[in-house]
Amino acid sequence: MALSQKSRAAADVCNKQLEHLMPALTPLGIVMGFLLPGIFIQLRPMVAALFGMITFSGALNLRTGAFVQCMRRPLPILPAFISMHIIMPLAAFGVSSLFFPGDADTVTGFILLYSGPAAVSGLLWVTLFRGDAALCLTLLFLDTLLAPLVTPATLLALMGTRTAMHTGGIARSLCVMVVLPAAAGVTVNEASRGKVPALIGPYLAPLSKLCLPLIIAANASPVVPKARFGEPKVWAVAALGILLSATGYLFANLGGLAGRLPPEKRIALFFTGGLRNISAVTSIAVEFFPEAAALPALLGIVFQQSLAALMGRLFMGARHRR
Repeated sequence: MALSQKSRAAADVCNKQLEHLMPALTPLGIVMGFLLPGIFIQLRPMVAALFGMITFSGALNLRTGAFVQCMRRPLPILPAFISMHIIMPLAAFGVSSLFFPGDADTVTGFILLYSGPAAVSGLLWVTLFRGDAALCLTLLFLDTLLAPLVTPATLLALMGTRTAMHTGGIARSLCVMVVLPAAAGVTVNEASRGKVPALIGPYLAPLSKLCLPLIIAANASPVVPKARFGEPKVWAVAALGILLSATGYLFANLGGLAGRLPPEKRIALFFTGGLRNISAVTSIAVEFFPEAAALPALLGIVFQQSLAALMGRLFMGARHRR
């Protein structure tokens, strides 16, 4: 018993350290994929399984009671979905078309990035800023379930036949990486009445964070070596990605203010609406689209977590200090 408590305490300490390192872990994956592409490309067949474990670990904390309670008061859910799946895809389509006229693949990459599901890592930032974790998990679960329908439909509606896409394959990939593991996590939590998450959660949490740079490195390995970082286009894609991501936080914050939501619910909307499941998007882009379509997501990996920290301190800093 004492050994078990010590190992659990060690896992908890490791998890807290990894939480502080989150802004550095994601760029680390890019660096690993860039420096050792021949090694990490071997992990490509394991990406779905690794990503499924991350989703499963995050969903272990969700109980259907909290989900039902949030669904009974759906006011915060509506502005979140309007911001994530109407405003941001349209903004990504309009601005990227203006910046990259005639480049359908790059435009598709931006639409894919900003129509993808919300990031599980949003729960980390909501917790750090003392937001409503139950609302965040509910939004994540709903967005995850709808992703196989919403993402392909958005791409089809905005791009049509201007770029080749396999909508069925995209939907299946999202189901395997996100939907099924999320449903499994909720089911295990409910069936065991929280006992299994209490038993394995402390160990899965740090393990899932360590999987993140491995997934990124595996996805980056076939793309990064071919990216010409001396070209102005690469830096233009990165700059536009930062601008659009910051805009996503602004719209999410405006939605919370317009709905006159309490601070803890605004924080949940803020990070859920601002963070995208960029690893899942990159996996889909690498598998189903040309290399240019993967570039916005791949470069987004570098700055997404750091931007979350910056935007959180700018807009939610007072609550964080408290």
